[in-house]
Formats: sequence, structure tokens, C-alpha cells
Amino acid sequence: MLNICHKNNRVNAYFLIKRCLVVLFIFTLVYQAKAQMKDSKITTPVTTWNADWIGCPGVNLKEYGVYHLRKTFELAAKPGTFVVHVSGDQRYRLFVNGTPVCFGPARGDLRNWNYETIDIAPWLKVGKNVLAAQLWHMGGGAPAAQVSAQTGFILQGNGDNEQLVNTGSTWRIIKNEGYFAEPFPASRLASYIVGSCDSVIFKNYPLNWQNPDYDDKNWLTPVSEAKARYYTEKRILKPRAIPMMEETPEPITGIARVQGMDQATIVKAFDSNGTVYIPANTTATILFDRETLTTAYPEITFSQGSDSKVKITYAESLFDSKGLKGNRNEIAGKSIKGYYDVFMPDGGTGRLFRPLWTRTFRYLQFDITTGSQPLVLDRLQSVFTAYPFKENAVFTSNDKSLTDIWTASWRTARLCANETYMDCPYYEQLQYVGDTRIQALISLYVSGDDRLMRNAIEQFHQSQIPDGLTMDAYPAGGGKFIPPFSLFWISMLHDYSRYRDDYPFVDRYLVPMEAILQWFQHRIDPRTGMLGQLPFWNFVDWSFTFKGIPPGGMDGNSAILSLQYVYTLQQAAQLYAQAGQAQKAAQYSKLALQIRQAVYRNCYDAGKKLLADSPEKRSFSQHANIWSILTDCIPGKDQPATMQQIIADRSLIGTSLYYRFYYARALKKAGMGNLYISTLQPWKDMLAQGFSTFPETLEPNVRSDCHAWSASPCYDFLSTICGIDTDAPGFNKVLIAPNPGSLTDISGTMPHPKGQIKVSYKKQPDGGYLAKVELPPNLTGRFVAKGKVIALKAGIQTFTFYK
Repeated sequence: MLNICHKNNRVNAYFLIKRCLVVLFIFTLVYQAKAQMKDSKITTPVTTWNADWIGCPGVNLKEYGVYHLRKTFELAAKPGTFVVHVSGDQRYRLFVNGTPVCFGPARGDLRNWNYETIDIAPWLKVGKNVLAAQLWHMGGGAPAAQVSAQTGFILQGNGDNEQLVNTGSTWRIIKNEGYFAEPFPASRLASYIVGSCDSVIFKNYPLNWQNPDYDDKNWLTPVSEAKARYYTEKRILKPRAIPMMEETPEPITGIARVQGMDQATIVKAFDSNGTVYIPANTTATILFDRETLTTAYPEITFSQGSDSKVKITYAESLFDSKGLKGNRNEIAGKSIKGYYDVFMPDGGTGRLFRPLWTRTFRYLQFDITTGSQPLVLDRLQSVFTAYPFKENAVFTSNDKSLTDIWTASWRTARLCANETYMDCPYYEQLQYVGDTRIQALISLYVSGDDRLMRNAIEQFHQSQIPDGLTMDAYPAGGGKFIPPFSLFWISMLHDYSRYRDDYPFVDRYLVPMEAILQWFQHRIDPRTGMLGQLPFWNFVDWSFTFKGIPPGGMDGNSAILSLQYVYTLQQAAQLYAQAGQAQKAAQYSKLALQIRQAVYRNCYDAGKKLLADSPEKRSFSQHANIWSILTDCIPGKDQPATMQQIIADRSLIGTSLYYRFYYARALKKAGMGNLYISTLQPWKDMLAQGFSTFPETLEPNVRSDCHAWSASPCYDFLSTICGIDTDAPGFNKVLIAPNPGSLTDISGTMPHPKGQIKVSYKKQPDGGYLAKVELPPNLTGRFVAKGKVIALKAGIQTFTFYK
């Protein structure tokens, strides 16, 4: 049995100290969160770096290691501003007089290594001051998205008065001998994950190393990287292009299961003061279910527990004896599998464990073994972290299930966005082009923040090889290519041009865009006029039938790949036309027409009135026919009938959650957008199965429970149901064409560069809808419903329409 009530003076004094520590800890976190959200006002890039990249002497700077650095300096007066530029390889966290103020760098590559700029004046004081940094390198256990030259840290003051803190021989450094990599056992789950976790022995940890009163006299003088000419630099430093990540404290709650101790007693103690007391010589397991998935830094404050071991396992869901997840809310007969951290207490008071990198979890399991001293878990909390998107859009309707889908979709999109967009937060954490196109549109519609989209477009361009292709995911080590994803990069550029009036940004990518178009053009099969054999992995969709690669995807003459190329050529022609390059616009429009006609000629089955996946006509999919609508390969008058077959013909190879985005585009283009609501049953089913975010694929889903390409309802509720879209380049005019379907009461708000667009539709007794549309100042457009066109102006307007 757990002994909760020790009524001796020593324990009472201990809990008093603990509560004081907790108050101080909360104060520090609040300050930290404010610091992270503060964007620097310094926008001029650094042209000359006088500071040195520094590292630890006597170690292999390409292997795993965690290091601490300190710089002590005196100030005669508290400065009004004190701006520094800072970066690290692979990661760093900066402290000023003991307070965490900045972390990074934002992920990039060696030719585009980011540095952060921050004004640290608010944390400085008269007299002695200390800058301190935690620096780490994951070595061979680094995540796939992490690029590196070698372990290093650099910090430079912005002006003459700030140069005294420049990194060099006046700094001090030490390797933290308490840290070891905790490799992720690939046998426990599907491989290719986020990287090694942390194992910390607190007896070897330099406690309070970041505080001003810490004695660093026995620390080492750092080594500096050799100064190099600009063309041989290990890293080319560039200013961070995105804001700092959000950091918001949130409690760890929901004890779901306890083994080795009395669960009722544990729950009562935890609910009363947040403290869990583990007696000496005990083996116990505590499983937490926070009910929704999160991406966060767990922060465990603990005391005593000498010779104890705590293992923290993180999981999106639990597994049954057959290795299946089933209903995500159910725990009976299930166990946890996932990556984990380990820490070993030293017996002291008020210790803090926080992993070096963010963790993803709904379920959190503590496996605890104590020795001769009890262990006290003083406080369990996590610090939510993600790109600081704000939910500036609103969607409501008379159907509550749509509200639930909206909530889970936006949560999915948020958890899949950090310093880059990510396909999933639990596994790869990679920015894939195919995923990112959908994520970026969600961002524009729900948040209005386009900075991460711009960053993604630029990073994919940075991955481009001389042949023309972009990598499938970037930043990333090595080189992998999915040719259709290079086409989606052009689609992203086209999307940006439609929703942002930013021609200079788009213009600089027209040349690399053409390199991609020509890569595909050189591979047209002269016999068929369709795309011929393409190298690399020609992934389309996780269809259960063709499992990623469609017929013709490797050997050539795939209708799906050929029509995606047509779709991209059509978008590229529009971009060239907007740029005033009429000749190129005509050239690529003509090529699109030729390939489109070739696909129809080779793949159209007159009996089925559908496009086959290849000229052999042995396979038919929703995918090929979706593209036939989106590219007008099927004449406009026949598109509703084709779409009806896509919906009704169960023999067709079906789309996964990913390609449901393009399914919805085809539905809308065919004039059948009012059926969109009827396509949402898979999302409703997932919610009924206990999902709090939407997964990579439908059940049986054995990998990611959170995959941003499945969050497309967030976009379609505004774009399709509310019908809000752009009607001119740069979103300079708005088109509103609602598809209420079976709904009777709808309202939506979405951000626009000029303000907010607001719509509401209420069904009337005669079957029509009373519409109220509000446009921001200086924005006009048109409202279209059932052939009726109404001019829209800035301000509020009301009218009736019929679907």
C-alpha cells in the first residue's frame, strides 16, 4: 500500500519547500512562454560574424553529446536594449541569468543555417550577468529531419556595446556526463522515427549550471572552429524566417491505471496536491490518459529517490495482444508501446527532468523502481509546443458532429506544424511536399499566417537538384525523391499566388519551376504521348489496392501521373501568364492539352465511361477519374456523370484520407459540392473510435494517429460548405459559392489579408437560404448559387439563394 501521510516534521518541511519550488517554477515558465512569443524588432541580417563557432575540447564533435556553456560579464547600468544573434548545431537552449529565453535553431540545411535574434535586455541587471546555453548533438541517433556539420555554438552581440558576449575563448564549456542516448527499439513499433530519446543520471548532472551563482571555474575553455573562407564555411548563417514556437504549460492529468500500488490512493493524492509518493523498494506503473493527443515537453519535478529508475513511455494509443489499437479510449487488456526516456534520481530535492526534444503523446506511462529511499514526484506537467498558429477562423452549423470534426482537424494541423510542417509528430516529423500542400491551405484558411508556407516553399526549393526535382521531404539528411511531390511544390506556389498578393516572392521561383516541368517533359513516351517510365518512388496514395504506386507508376504510361502533370502544367501556365510571360504560358498550355488528349485517347473506356489507370485498361480508380475532372480531360458536360460514378462504383480503387482532399476538389468542380457533407462518414467513424486527431490511413491503422493530410475538413468546411474562395490572383477578389447540403444553419469566418470574411446561411420555409455576407474594406467579389450571380461589395449584404 502507498503510504501517503508521513506526519513527521522532516516530511512537512519538505512539502513546504516543494510548494515554494513549484510557485517559482510556474513563474519561470510563464516568463519563458512570453519570451518565446516575443518577435525581435531587429530585421537587418548579420553580414559579418566576428564571433567564433565554439565546441568542447577533447570530444568527437560529430558524436552524441550534451554540453553546457557559460559567459559571465559585468554591466555598469541596465541597458535599454541588448540584442544578440545566436545559433547552435544541432540544437541549443539559451538562458539569461537562469531564465530560458530562446531555443533553436529553426531547422534548415548547411547552406541555410538559421540563427535567432533576441533582445535579452529585460533579463539583464547591473553588475554580474551570465549567459548560459545547453547545446546538444544526437550523433547517429539524430532524427531524419536534422542536418548537421558538427557540434557547435555561436552567439554574437548586435552592436559595439554587445560584442563583449561574443563566443570565443572567454566562454566556458563542459560536457554533461549525466546524459546518454536512449535508442528507440525499432522492433517495438514501425521504424523510421524521430530519433534517440534521453537517459539521464542525475548523480552525474551539473545541477543549477545555468544560474548566476554557479561556480564554473573547473569548466573548460572551448575550442573554436577554424576560420574559413566564405566558400568553405561549414554552415551559411541566415536569419530565422519564422516566429518562435509556442510554449504553453499544461497539466498532466488522468490516471488511467496503476500497478504495484493502490490506484484509489494514488488518484486521491494526485488530485489533491499533484504529488505522487512512491515508497522505498517498490516497483510501480502509472498510466496517464490525457484524452487528447499533444506535442509537448514533459516536465517532471521530483525529489529523493536515490537509486531509483523512472522510465517514461510516450504513445498515441495502446495496443491489444494482436498488436492492434482498436478504440483509442479503451485500455482494458491493452499495453503501451512507444519511445521512452529514462532518468535516475540522485536523492536531492526539486530536481527537474525535461527531454531535449518535444514528445508526442496521449498516453504517458511511468515505470518506476525505487531503492532504499522513497521517490516523490512533486509536479507533473508538460509544456505544449507547436508553431504559434492562431485559430482565426470559425465554423458552426446545426450539425454538432461537424464541430467535433473541425476541432479534431485543427488539432491535427496544429500538432503537425513546428519549425517546419510535419507529416506526423510521432514518427518522421518530416516536411513532405504532398502533405505540406494541404497543410499550407489549412493554415491560410484557419489562421491566415502564411510564414510557415513561405518557409516551406523556400526550403523545398533549397532541396532541388540540378536535374530539376525537389526532394520529397526537406530539410532532411540524404536524398529521397517522389517525383509527383515535385509537381505538388508547383501547386503550392500556385496556391500562394492565388491567396497572397506577393508577386516578387512567386517570381523568383519561376525558373526552378520550369526545371521541374522540363524534367517531366523529357520523359514523355513518344509512342503514347503520356508520361513514360519515371525513376524513383512514384507514390500517389496509400490505396489498399495499389499500396502507394498506381499501375504504370514504375513502368510508365500512368493516367494518374500523366494527369497530375497536366494539372501542374495548367497551374504553371497561369503563373507565367500572371508574370507577363505569354509565350511560356501558351507553350505549357499547349503541352497540357496534348498530354490530356493522349490520356483520353489511350485510357478512356467507352463502355465504362471512365478513365482506366493505364492503356491496358485492367485497373480503374477514383484517382484517375478525379484527375480527369480536375484537368478537364473529361469534358465539362460529362463531369457530373463521371463524379457520380466515382461516388457509386464500388469496383473502383478507392482514395485514402490523403486523396480525399482531391476527391473534394473534383466534387466541387463537377458542380456537386452539396454532396460534400455526405463524404464525411470516415471522419465521424474515427471520432467514434476515440481519435482526438485524424490518422495517416483508415483502420487497421498501425502507424500515425495524427497526420496532417487527413485534416482537410478544416479547409473544406470554409472553402466548400461556406464556399469562400479567391476569384483573382492575390485574393484581390472573393468568390462565394456555398454548398450547404443537408445543413440548415451555417456560419463561417475566415481571415483575409484585408480583414475577415464572414458568411451565414439559414434555411427558409420555402427551401431557400437567407444569406448574410460581410466583406472587409476594399474587398469586392461575387456570390454564385444555382446560376445566379450577385455582385459583392465591402460591408454587409443579405439576400436569398437556392442550392
